[in-house]
Amino acid sequence: MINFVIFKIGLLSTLSFLFAWAVTPLMSHFLYKYKLGKQIRDSAAAPIFAELHKAKAGTPTMGGMVIWITTLIFALFFYYLSVIFPSEFLKGLNFLTRTEVWLPLAALVLSALVGAVDDVFNVKKIGPIGGGLRMRHRMFLYTAIAVIGAWWFYYKLQWDTLHIPFFGDVTMGLWYIPFFIFVIVATAFSVNEIDGLDGLSGGTLLSAFAAFGSIAFIQGRFDLATLCAVIIGALLAFLWFNIYPAKFFMGDTGSMSLGVTLGIVALLTNSALLLPIIGFLFVIESLSVIVQMASKKFRKKKIFLSTPIHHHFEAKGWAEPTIVMRFWVISWVLAVIGVVIVLVDRGL
Repeated sequence: MINFVIFKIGLLSTLSFLFAWAVTPLMSHFLYKYKLGKQIRDSAAAPIFAELHKAKAGTPTMGGMVIWITTLIFALFFYYLSVIFPSEFLKGLNFLTRTEVWLPLAALVLSALVGAVDDVFNVKKIGPIGGGLRMRHRMFLYTAIAVIGAWWFYYKLQWDTLHIPFFGDVTMGLWYIPFFIFVIVATAFSVNEIDGLDGLSGGTLLSAFAAFGSIAFIQGRFDLATLCAVIIGALLAFLWFNIYPAKFFMGDTGSMSLGVTLGIVALLTNSALLLPIIGFLFVIESLSVIVQMASKKFRKKKIFLSTPIHHHFEAKGWAEPTIVMRFWVISWVLAVIGVVIVLVDRGL
């Protein structure tokens, strides 16, 4: 059984990488053809950022489509393949199950579509401050997705417990619903903040999904682990073209949807309290923005040269690839720490 699961995870992640890698040039051609290029923030509102990134204006965004579309295709393809040809081998390759994959996959697609609309609005300069959905509209839409997820968890999966490492499970009752919503929304917007340098969001998300995929495997949630593996394969293909100098950017259709999905995977493995550890960089990115805004409002001056914090290091003269590589290294270490905590907690 375990041997087949390992084979399945290895096979599907490899196929996911190859498929996404093959279709990415087609998608890139589409993005260039229809001029779906990133709009850089107005220089008056963010002069340091605008100066650092003016050369990137016009680079296609929405590259994250390749990740969620590949994941959706693989989930549906292997499901229907097992239905049409009901052999034990093909049934074993199907990973689209109600208890483990329905919710994260649905959330991935729904939030990706919302992100795609936001990206298109940004490119076409539809909306306030140069284009895009207003923050309150984005907050409402992603909160609505989180509410649906919370309802599914509480009423369909009968889930209202939170695991505290080295302590045990705590029953939260109805309080689990607002906790779920907070985790999803906070993770989505935190991941979105780190999407600012070539390869940065893709590399740190890769580490995070690898960590939670490993946790799912340790817990015997093999279909959820397979979903993470398919996402990882597509992320690797995305990174192939997104590393410096990037051929395209992830966009909200990638960063927001993957943030939502990461949060749900963490909750499905009952390891949400490990998110601030494994996703520590996401937390720091969001905190840097919050602290900067608070300082400007109450102290009338900035703490960082530019936010999120990776732009601060960029403004201080660090080369973009240097920042990205160092963040990657930190994310690898944090991912290992998270998995080790789970292993020790389970007495393995």
